[in-house]
Amino acid sequence: MSASIIAIDAMGGDFGPHSIVPACISCLAEFPSLHLVLVGQSSLIESLVAGYPSVDRSRLRVVHAAEVIAMDERPAQALRNKADSSMRVGLELLRDGAVQACVSSGNTGALMALSRHVLKTLPGIDRPAMVTAIPTRTGFCHLLDLGANVDCGAEHLQQFAVMGAVAAEVLGKPQARVALLNVGTEDIKGNQQVKLAANLLQQTKGLNYIGFIEGDGLYRGEADVVVCDGFVGNILLKSSEGLASMISERVEQVFTSSLLAKAIGILAMPLLKRLQVELAPAEHNGASFLGLQGIVVKSHGSAGPEGFKSAIRRALREIEEDLPKRLYGHLGDQLL
Repeated sequence: MSASIIAIDAMGGDFGPHSIVPACISCLAEFPSLHLVLVGQSSLIESLVAGYPSVDRSRLRVVHAAEVIAMDERPAQALRNKADSSMRVGLELLRDGAVQACVSSGNTGALMALSRHVLKTLPGIDRPAMVTAIPTRTGFCHLLDLGANVDCGAEHLQQFAVMGAVAAEVLGKPQARVALLNVGTEDIKGNQQVKLAANLLQQTKGLNYIGFIEGDGLYRGEADVVVCDGFVGNILLKSSEGLASMISERVEQVFTSSLLAKAIGILAMPLLKRLQVELAPAEHNGASFLGLQGIVVKSHGSAGPEGFKSAIRRALREIEEDLPKRLYGHLGDQLL
């Protein structure tokens, strides 16, 4: 198997290299063909890597970048004033062909702005879109956009749908069922933007468009790809994460509320652990920036080592499937 080389923005996220370095070391052990380039403040990164003396340094390289983009920094400011940020240097390594993908848990807006500036978009794509897997009753579906594009036109939603269908195919969903998120399933429902997008999707050749879907239909697994603008998608994603966390906490409270409940909880523990693993945000962490001339994966800012590993795994899968090339081929057939 040929080597896969990924640049890691080691300074991003809420925990920075203290969470990212352990995740990288673990991934190197899991994937023998993986090579990583950790970008950031080299003295800090090297001091953390030194805690793993058995790591194969021929597969782990550190590239110094003096600046860090803060999680609350304005994207325009990061674009203009942070030429030596870990995020930008990682993306430039990708642009120059030194690596095959870039993973960051840093500022989402800055990562999108820098990705568009450094890598550019594929022909036929006006705006990249963020996509991730959402657990459903029957498995998972791909939801996009997750917040990169708060205001979208019908043409943008059409582009998102085509890109989402290709990404779903790469991850094992051929002829993915594509739906538009709406306030109802009837043709008369929805705003003008959604209605116009529906007309475009009906005319898009090669796309398995099944119509409108409501939020509960998403969780029932009625579609493989669900398309919406970034404003709606981000609210839906954060609500889903909050609900999953609340249910987990409430279940734990119920099974610790009395001696009888604790006894029942012990019997149910194997099933509860299995459910917890299936719904855990870390298992589904990693949102792809589709539509760029390169593979960029955004990890949740609050992700720990297990969550960041999931983002690296997603980048690896997209490298193996050569996602940008496959996207370009489909875009030529359906949009250009």
